[in-house]
Amino acid sequence: MYDTQAELGERALLVGLERPGHDKWAVQDSLLELRELAESAGAEVVDTITQKRDAPSAPTFIGTGKAGELAAQCRTAEANLVIFDDDLSPAQGRNLGEIIGKDVKVLDRTELILDIFAQRARTREGKIQVELAQMQYMLPRLTGLWTHLSRQRGGMGCRGPGETQLEVDRRRVQEKIARLGRELAEVRQNRRTERSGRQRLHWPLVSLVGYTNSGKSTLMNALTGANVFAEDKLFATLDPTTRKLRLPNSQNILLSDTVGFLRKLPHHLIESFKATLEEVAEADLLLHVVDVSHPQAADQIKAVEVVLQEINAWGKPTIVALNKTDRLSGDGTTLNKFLREFPRAVPIAAKLNENLPALLDEVVNRLGDWRLDVHLRIPHDRARTIALVYQSGQVTERTHEGDDVLLRAQIPKMLAGELAPFIVADE
Repeated sequence: MYDTQAELGERALLVGLERPGHDKWAVQDSLLELRELAESAGAEVVDTITQKRDAPSAPTFIGTGKAGELAAQCRTAEANLVIFDDDLSPAQGRNLGEIIGKDVKVLDRTELILDIFAQRARTREGKIQVELAQMQYMLPRLTGLWTHLSRQRGGMGCRGPGETQLEVDRRRVQEKIARLGRELAEVRQNRRTERSGRQRLHWPLVSLVGYTNSGKSTLMNALTGANVFAEDKLFATLDPTTRKLRLPNSQNILLSDTVGFLRKLPHHLIESFKATLEEVAEADLLLHVVDVSHPQAADQIKAVEVVLQEINAWGKPTIVALNKTDRLSGDGTTLNKFLREFPRAVPIAAKLNENLPALLDEVVNRLGDWRLDVHLRIPHDRARTIALVYQSGQVTERTHEGDDVLLRAQIPKMLAGELAPFIVADE
C-alpha cells in the first residue's frame, strides 16, 4: 500500500466508470463525493474522467486504450496521482501503474478513505482500527504483486535462498494482523467493561448517526459542550465520544458520537470499526442527523440505513434531525418534502443552536417509557438507596416521616425491581 500522506498534497485525476443500467447521475454524484474525499485528504483535483463500459476490464479496469490516454492526460495536467472511484484488484492496480508510469501513484476509493482515517485517528483505539484495516487491505495486494517470486524454504535437495522477501513480508503482515486483532479484542473488552459501568447508572444511551459531514459533531458540541473537533469536511472526526446530557425533564442520558457513514464504505472497514460501532448497536435510541441542504440527502439517508443493517442496529427507535436548515432557500419546499416523509423529524441548525429545545423535547418523548412515577419510603440509614434514586432518577418531592425519607420520583423501569421493597401505594 502506498504511503500517501505526502502524495495527497499533490495534483490528482479522478476516474469513474459508467455502466449500462446504472444511473448516469449516480456516477456523477459519486465522483463529486470522491472529489470531496480527495480534497479532504489534501489533494488538488485537476480533472475528472469517466469511461462508458459494459463491465470493468479485468486487467486494467478502464481498458488498455483508456489507460494510455489517462497516462497522457497525467503528463499534460502535471498530475502525479490518479484516484479511481471503485476498488481495484491487485492485478489492476499493478497493470495501471505500469501503463501510467512509476511517477504517478494509482489509488482506489478504499485507499483514499484509509488515508483519511489514518490522518484523523487520535486515540489508541482509532489507530488500531485504521492500521488493522490497512493491513487487511494490503495483504492480498502484496501477494498479487509478488506471486511470481514465490519460493519454498531451501534445504537438502532444494538449495536456495530460503524465504523470499515476499514470504517474509507476507508473514510479517499476517503476524501484525493477528497482533492488532488481539489488541482490538482487548479494546472491545474494555468497552464492554465501560458499558456495564454505565448501565449500572440506568441511563439511556442515545447514539448520533449520520452521513459523514452531516453535522453530528457540531450537534454534539452544541448539546454537551464536548469540544469535539468539527469542520466542514468529510470524516473530520473519527474517534468516538460519549458525554452525559441532562434533558429538560432532568433525566440523564449518555450521548455518543462516532464515525460518519458513507456510500461504498468497504465491508472490511466496517468490520475493523466494529468496536467503535458497537456504541450504535447497543444504543437505546438513535439520533439520525441529516444534512437536509445536501442535494443527495435522500441517498445519504439510504446509505446510513444500509450501514445500520450491517451492524445489526436497524429497527431501533430513531429520531431524524434535519440539520443545516439555515442553508435552505426560503420557500421551504425541500424541508417540507422531508417532513412529509418523516412526520416526526425535527428541523434544526446545530451550528446556530436553532430549534435544539424542540429536539430535546422529542428525545424526552421517545424515552418516556423508560421511567415510572413512584412513591418511595426509604429508611434514613439506607443512604446508598437514597443516593441511587437521586443519581438515576428525578426526585420531585422529598419529605421526612419518623426514621423514613419519603420521595416522589421518576425512576428508570429497570430500577423498579431493585427499589420494589421501598415502593408504597399512593393514598
